[in-house]
Amino acid sequence: MIELISEARCTECNICVAVCPTNVFQAVPDSPPIIARQGDCQTCFMCELYCPVDALFVAHDANDPAVVDEGQLIASAALGSYRKAIGWTPGSRAQRGIDQSFKLTEPH
Repeated sequence: MIELISEARCTECNICVAVCPTNVFQAVPDSPPIIARQGDCQTCFMCELYCPVDALFVAHDANDPAVVDEGQLIASAALGSYRKAIGWTPGSRAQRGIDQSFKLTEPH
């Protein structure tokens, strides 16, 4: 379930708002989006996957909200770990031959 939008990292691009299949987020003018409907999150990780600055954290539990600490998530490299695991970060190019979807997040 989506647990965190890091205001320090978020660039207000609203990609998470656009890619969420269950409309969990709400765009806010001149601010990071908010988690408006957390209970609707299906833990698909699309928002975390598409976030170009690793500002989101989705916990693995799809049923119950979890208390998370942003500092601990940063220290443990949890922010962006899903993108890295499937090869969507610059440091994980070896896996890019398998899944070319990472190109959707690169500038045109």
